[in-house]
Amino acid sequence: MLLSLMRKHAKSWLIKALIAIIAVVFVFYFGYSFTSDQSTKIAYVNGELINGPEYENVYRDMITSLQARYKSMWNDNMIKVFNLKKRALESLITQRLMSQAAKELGLDVTEEEIRKAIMNYPAFQINGRFDMRRYQSLLGNNHMKPEDFEAGITAELLDKKLKQFLYAFLNITDREILEYYTFANEKVKISFVEFNPENFKDAVKIDETQLKTYFEKNKEQYRIPEKISVVYLEIDPKDFEGEVEITEKEIESYYEYNAKMYSQPKQVKAKHILLKVELDDTKEVKNKVKERAEKVLEKARKGDDFAALAKEYSEGPSKSQGGDLGYFKTGQMEPPFEEAAFALKKGEISDLVQTRFGYHIILVEDIKEAGMTPLGRVREDILAALTGNLTTELAHEKGLTLLDQMPYDVDLTAYGSQHGLTAKNSAFFSKNAPIPNIKGSEKIAATLFALEKDEASGLIELGGKFYIFQTAESKASYLPELKDVKKAVEERFIAHETRAAAESTSEKYLKSLKEGKSWKTMSTENNLQIQQTNFFTRRDPIPDIGNAPALNEMAFKLGKDHPYTQKPFVNNKGAFVIRWEGKEGIDKKKYQEEKGIYRDSLTQTKHQRIFENWIKDLRKKAVIEILTPMDGNS
Repeated sequence: MLLSLMRKHAKSWLIKALIAIIAVVFVFYFGYSFTSDQSTKIAYVNGELINGPEYENVYRDMITSLQARYKSMWNDNMIKVFNLKKRALESLITQRLMSQAAKELGLDVTEEEIRKAIMNYPAFQINGRFDMRRYQSLLGNNHMKPEDFEAGITAELLDKKLKQFLYAFLNITDREILEYYTFANEKVKISFVEFNPENFKDAVKIDETQLKTYFEKNKEQYRIPEKISVVYLEIDPKDFEGEVEITEKEIESYYEYNAKMYSQPKQVKAKHILLKVELDDTKEVKNKVKERAEKVLEKARKGDDFAALAKEYSEGPSKSQGGDLGYFKTGQMEPPFEEAAFALKKGEISDLVQTRFGYHIILVEDIKEAGMTPLGRVREDILAALTGNLTTELAHEKGLTLLDQMPYDVDLTAYGSQHGLTAKNSAFFSKNAPIPNIKGSEKIAATLFALEKDEASGLIELGGKFYIFQTAESKASYLPELKDVKKAVEERFIAHETRAAAESTSEKYLKSLKEGKSWKTMSTENNLQIQQTNFFTRRDPIPDIGNAPALNEMAFKLGKDHPYTQKPFVNNKGAFVIRWEGKEGIDKKKYQEEKGIYRDSLTQTKHQRIFENWIKDLRKKAVIEILTPMDGNS
């Protein structure tokens, strides 16, 4: 059997592309483990054990995945930030529930199905046929046994069967698609008047008692967040430039090895005159356009100024530039246009060239033949690239060496001094702020807050430099006194009062409208400008109001018999009284054209909802006993 033969002849590693296909199911749904050590008990799921080794497999895979994603920014503190220990356990519980459900449903994967799946893998095929040598060449020494790979295939196939079973009862009706399409594409139009809080500022008087009451009620808004300062070692690749010497031979080798980078494709500089033809134009219309184009071509060939002809006759976007297209290479223009242009010699004018846009007349002004950028012109760039690569490697090695030799309870300042580095101290910063004077550090600030007192971070790359951080001091979060934040409180108090005034005035205005007052009369009496929108969908932002999904929903509930909303719409710009002006249904023809797309979208949405609800139901009914809690901080 093929599976046995594979075990005999292969050592078991699959190229990254294959692992990527299988790993999601393999790790997060089924979490196979082939170790014999079952001693550590993590949890029971409906009486079935999750043991230590398989938990460690999933946990390690999650770490590897995040390390690949975050690269040099990764450090072990991110394990706590992402709560990986708990996530690994949750994924294993999910896989147990799924595999148990598959058994109950009588779903299984046969060896024949596994064999066919492996033989049908494109990566194992030559000219569409499975090739054992190719299979063997793609299996390496990355610590996965053949049975591990088969287990991944099994997991993938079983996952497909489970989903096929779940989705088999899903029926998408034409009515549902129409409703889905209508919801996304129907439109309404509204008019509105705005009550701007700025217009109520003069009426606001700051009373100390009111200000104090406001502050006490909203104290948490002014809380000073926890802050830390760090001491850090900075390892700059530029400091290693004196240790690097790049030879001329290395520059030449780099130039030759990266020939594609320095190659220049053939380029043509051209002008053109376009006489447009629409796809749905009649044959008679197209013939008339062609006749006009032929007359222009005749003028060009007689020697009339081409740029002047383009400005007079061309209907393309380059008309005002005399038809100038500049230099272009293959792959940038419509194929018929490109083929004609590259076939011309310098100074030649083409025959009429037809594309989907219409009829073109092309004049080639210059030709740059394909070739290599001379080494002399790029030598300094190559020298800089090679120097940068080598100094970065040296800086990285220096950082790793520092970490390898670093004692557990380290004084980073003293340790840096011992190794010729001067430690720097940062100012205090909060969790969501960058470290002062370190570009891009806002991405890692949260992970530094996870460091224990005096704990050093891993090696982190930021802005082309390498860093090792250690917490120096911390300031706990606290609530300030009113006198310390009085200016900010006053600004917010005024904003609060003016917004409340705008909202109250708009409510009275809306009440009068509902009592029968005229929309136009009210706006005139109150010196308010009526603004009207174009038709918009539920997903469109509303001009002068902005992206306001809540308002969109309010607008779509209105109609001729109830043109006003129940209450004004309020956002950070002010208060708005809305009036319905009309509704526009869907384009039936466009619906028929896009029906398939919306069917697929609705199907995908329903599939996801079914799967998520099914998993929730499995967990609700399951007996799950956690023997070794994984809270992310243990």
